[in-house]
Amino acid sequence: MRDRLILLPGWGLGVSPLEPLAAALQGLDEHLRVEIEPLPELESSDLNEWLDELDASVPDNAWLGGWSLGGMLASELAARRGERCCGLLTLASNPCFVAHAEWASAMPGETFDGFLAGCNADPRATLKRFSLLCAQGAEDPRGLSRLLSGGAPHTSGAVLMAGLELLAQLDTRHALQAFRGPQLHLFAGLDGLVPAEAAGELLALLPDVEIGLIEQASHAFLLEDPHGVAGAIQAFLHESGDD
Repeated sequence: MRDRLILLPGWGLGVSPLEPLAAALQGLDEHLRVEIEPLPELESSDLNEWLDELDASVPDNAWLGGWSLGGMLASELAARRGERCCGLLTLASNPCFVAHAEWASAMPGETFDGFLAGCNADPRATLKRFSLLCAQGAEDPRGLSRLLSGGAPHTSGAVLMAGLELLAQLDTRHALQAFRGPQLHLFAGLDGLVPAEAAGELLALLPDVEIGLIEQASHAFLLEDPHGVAGAIQAFLHESGDD
């Protein structure tokens, strides 16, 4: 089903940040079916449990994509499916969200630990802080942050914690190297959560895939410029479909 794209959202903010992008993509190509698949609501941070849930609910033989945590999960699912996945695209999605010795271009561990502690104490306040960081670097960060937090679903604290714990341990480098289909990874130059340098690190790891950096943009660039992002994705899908 080369005409079907499944998008997975990021942590905590639900499907609404992806809706303008899905609409823009549909507007560019009436034959493309774009669906947003909510993340599993699990109280476990076991990656295989998350992938089992997604594997059961996401159609086979489609393009897989995602924003932030959704992109990391799409990468792992693409590697698991292999030839049963048409291709992969990620938006502001770091192979490792938390920095470690082998991947420096990521959030410092102590910053992330503060997030975990904050989420444990006050999930709502942590989501608000998270939406502010998502909007950092945007032309109208406050307006974008309000848009993000306003559309967030009322997820339980246990599910939010499990998602953060999963985010901390995910390392998609092997999955990205193992997946042989076409790949597009877009990063933002002013991202407050994923350093722009991650784009260069990923290019060194995967020299044969398409990697783009949108210079003046925030982590939530898909909401800042859904039509521009849709154009880049549509060009990638069209080019890859002609192979």
